[in-house]
Amino acid sequence: MNNIDIKMPKRSQIEVCDLCFEVPAKRILDHVFMKIDDNEFVGLIGPNGSGKTSILKHLYRALPPEANTVFINSVEISRLTHKAAARQVAVMRQENTTDFDYTIGEMVLMGRAPFRKFYERDTQEDKDIAMQSLEFVGLQDLAGQSFSNLSGGEKQRVLIARSLAQEADILLLDEPTNHLDIHYQWAIMELVKSLNKTVLSVFHEMNLACNFCDQLFVLDKGQIVAQGRPADVCTKELLADIFRIDADIIIDEAGKPNILYKKALP
Repeated sequence: MNNIDIKMPKRSQIEVCDLCFEVPAKRILDHVFMKIDDNEFVGLIGPNGSGKTSILKHLYRALPPEANTVFINSVEISRLTHKAAARQVAVMRQENTTDFDYTIGEMVLMGRAPFRKFYERDTQEDKDIAMQSLEFVGLQDLAGQSFSNLSGGEKQRVLIARSLAQEADILLLDEPTNHLDIHYQWAIMELVKSLNKTVLSVFHEMNLACNFCDQLFVLDKGQIVAQGRPADVCTKELLADIFRIDADIIIDEAGKPNILYKKALP
């Protein structure tokens, strides 16, 4: 009998169901639905103020979502303690600043907090995991140096190491390359892609999103107006309608769209 290759359906790790959010006189999110499967790299793109960061904030409860609107690994998020949620979801924001002079090793060890009781000291296992995480990003020799003295790109590598130490399967990124030069933008995204985690990232740089994401969600005025593979979503018409930019699209040999910007539209 021939072996039959049966493909199992992918497991959804993030589900957003009819999420709405408003502040006085303005609706920020308007009936948002999203579904992100295990090990997908998904990008959120859209104009400024379209609601991208607000979605992320609901996923890590910086903004408390309404009941039955946000699910992590099929569990409604309010049913998870903050520690339980942190064991499943790691958050990486734009370049972090701190008022305290933490070492690089101390910054990475913060990723072990969800596994410790209040006031419990770092264990040898915590320290080993932190060092392994730093080794993955190539900064193990700098563990004792000050985090504040690093360049922007190096700081982001430390924050990736912290998320690795956290051992969460889901990584939320809020414009992590926004203040970095081109080299570090691509290097950081290549590093994140190599983690083989479920990633949801807010992007401003469209070519980064198109090259690294399996799927894109496009937001405009708080609504999802398009979703799908980058080659299907990122069209000349969408760029004109949503982003008010005239551009040409070149599909490379890997089937990824690359955008050549021409001019802003009135």
